[in-house]
Amino acid sequence: MTCSASSAGRRPVVLQPGEGRAYPMGRILAVFKAGGEESGREYAISEWWLDPHTNGPGPHAHPEDDIFYVLAGTMSVLVATEWTDAEAGSFLLIPGGVTHDFENRGPERAGMLNLSIPGDFEEHMPGIARWFADHPAGDTRTP
Repeated sequence: MTCSASSAGRRPVVLQPGEGRAYPMGRILAVFKAGGEESGREYAISEWWLDPHTNGPGPHAHPEDDIFYVLAGTMSVLVATEWTDAEAGSFLLIPGGVTHDFENRGPERAGMLNLSIPGDFEEHMPGIARWFADHPAGDTRTP
């Protein structure tokens, strides 16, 4: 497929399932579909996949909104102080500054699409991957 550059100087992105820039983090895998370069630094789109019974990043907050759409499985998501089980097809918009976390408490792999605004989130991924190398995600069944 041949694509010409758009008026903004960006090119279309067409990826097949599983394609993108992968950041393996043990039991967690992030795959960036589009980031700052592709979006003119406006947004980043990534998939986050957690193996069965896998803890997530831990409770955290940041100034930017987090937008999630559950692609497969059931993701347990902490929003402020309440956990909710979000099945495939669920949508979550977590405003900036709100504490959140996610984990896969179920017996099958679970994944969600994440939209980050602005588009510089991927710049943090090498450091996040190093952090997970030093602090591997645990098993949700272990107290």
